[in-house]
Amino acid sequence: MLSAPLMCVRAAAAHDTINLENGLTVLVHEMPGFTGVHAVYATKFGSVDREFEANGKRYLMPAGMAHFLEHKMFENEDGDAFELYAKTGANANAYTSFEKTCYIFTATGHTDENLDILLSFVSHPYFTDETVKKEQGIIGQEISMYDDSPEWRLIFTTYQCLYNKSWIKDDIAGTAETIAEITPELLYACTDAFYRPENMVLSVAGNVTRKQVLEAYARADIKPKRGKVTRIIPEETDEIPCAYKEFTMSVAKPLLSVGFKEKPLENDVLKGEIVCDMITELICGGMTPLYRKLYDEGLVSPGFSGEFLSLSGANCMVFGGETSEPEKVRDLLLAEIARVKKDGVDKQLFALCKNMMYGELVSDLENIDDVASGMASAHFKNRSQADEIAALAMLEAEDVNAALASMLCEERSATVIIRPAGQEQE
Repeated sequence: MLSAPLMCVRAAAAHDTINLENGLTVLVHEMPGFTGVHAVYATKFGSVDREFEANGKRYLMPAGMAHFLEHKMFENEDGDAFELYAKTGANANAYTSFEKTCYIFTATGHTDENLDILLSFVSHPYFTDETVKKEQGIIGQEISMYDDSPEWRLIFTTYQCLYNKSWIKDDIAGTAETIAEITPELLYACTDAFYRPENMVLSVAGNVTRKQVLEAYARADIKPKRGKVTRIIPEETDEIPCAYKEFTMSVAKPLLSVGFKEKPLENDVLKGEIVCDMITELICGGMTPLYRKLYDEGLVSPGFSGEFLSLSGANCMVFGGETSEPEKVRDLLLAEIARVKKDGVDKQLFALCKNMMYGELVSDLENIDDVASGMASAHFKNRSQADEIAALAMLEAEDVNAALASMLCEERSATVIIRPAGQEQE
């Protein structure tokens, strides 16, 4: 009989990986008994991919290019993809992160037709001066919405305080000024560079077969692209540009963010990411002494937590949320970090957090959305969901203690506070 960890690893690995001649990787997880299908057609092209060289020519793109392109890929000469999805009953969407852009649909029928729509639109870009200008107005309104979001402003202000050169300091959507620089020529340059089969993955899970997915891709008849593309990643410095920043917005309570700039993960990236995720849970996760104290004393709202961000050339951990006393909470957070670094992690708490994280990974294997998305994300990091589960299973408290020795240093931290309008500090 298989042990629980091995059973979960085998379940996570139960998908087909097909590497096509044109360079595309196709991932199919057949899940008999499920009624729906979730498909992700993704490219490893995100907001930080601003500078690159293609066929001997160097490009520097304005902030917001990947997100702008995400919007435009739903249109071509034949119309709008959403109109076609509406006829099949599919729920379609897309999103852009720092390192990838994903086009998705979820449906309970018309799988072949929905795959055809997805592959057709994403593989055949169409831009004109008129459509680009129209989209600039639409995305300009979206940017205004982000600017009015306290949580969004909090996290990106934190990144701006931590980083000098890394593009994570720039809003994923860009600004009204940067997207005004976008032209059809620049959009085509990006699709030529990054919307090429070898830089993409098609990940499908649910009530679908390998045969269906491969036949759909064959119908799309997507040809390989010539030439070489090289990403240019800014070399970040160790220093932080700003240790403290505060401003006001229309919020009911202050919001606090304390970010720590860490060394980029280079060796054993998977283990490093799991360690960073574990550290955020061990410092102020819902089961920690710090969180119980903060919550029981009414100092923070339930959403107060920690998270980490790791990508090429950058790695950081950020703790924060809504708090009535940001300075006091910051001091308590820094004191708890110092204590854990000195005394080592509590092994019982470590076991609880590990079991919780393990349960989250396993539960993702039972949801078609999480399976398809998880396969695609893992692929771009040159691993599988099975690798992630196995790495977590092997993690020990000593691994976290060893990492903490050089992490969460106050001299490489930045604090951001958003105060309610009219409550500026002297």
